[in-house]
Amino acid sequence: MLKLLSYPLTLLYFISFGLSLVVFHPIQWVCFNVFGYKAHKISVDWLQFFIMRSLNILGTRFSFNNPHDIPVGVPLILVANHQSMYDIPPIIWHLRKHHVKFISKKELGKGIPSVSYNLRHGGSVMIDRKDAVGSIKAIEEFAHTISAKNWAAVIFPEGTRSRDGKPKAFKTKGLKTMIQNVPDGLIVPITINNSWRLLQYGQFPLGLGAHLKFEVHMPIAISSISDIDATVEEVETTVTSKLIANE
Repeated sequence: MLKLLSYPLTLLYFISFGLSLVVFHPIQWVCFNVFGYKAHKISVDWLQFFIMRSLNILGTRFSFNNPHDIPVGVPLILVANHQSMYDIPPIIWHLRKHHVKFISKKELGKGIPSVSYNLRHGGSVMIDRKDAVGSIKAIEEFAHTISAKNWAAVIFPEGTRSRDGKPKAFKTKGLKTMIQNVPDGLIVPITINNSWRLLQYGQFPLGLGAHLKFEVHMPIAISSISDIDATVEEVETTVTSKLIANE
């Protein structure tokens, strides 16, 4: 019965989601080209707000627990598990004061209203997964930008999303590259739960009543790291220890 109800509600969601992307695309263009970075960032932040409100149509709820006083004006490396594309709007919205940027695959840089425009112009980096050397070089340059501008970079070390909430092993090369090139930053582990439930039936229909939970853990000062391998292992353990795959 619940799955049957999800069909019309998913249609309503996609209409609302699509309208949000279409409406905010020209808004982003005007903000970026006329008013500059700050205005563009604000438009991107509010796009995330409306995407989250669209998800409320499906009965989706969000809990974002951030008990730590993370300083503004310090570069951050946000390290999270990855369960679906719906991980992204709450992170951008709730941590918007930190200027959240992403490492994304290059395929997302075109064809998606609002999303592709932001990836190309908003300060994120797009990499070619088939070009390992070029990807690491791009991540190094991205890390230098994050460090210079005191922004926050999100990295999903699993490399691809989990379809059932169970974590995949971290691919550590990109994360280590970020850490090595943001010497004055903080690593902030984040655990994401239940995002995968939106896709439990696949792309259509979407799951109803998912309660997406985000747990921000204690930051780690990169300047205090003596063993980068041990630190990366610690971060992975912190993120995955709070996962509740079958909640």
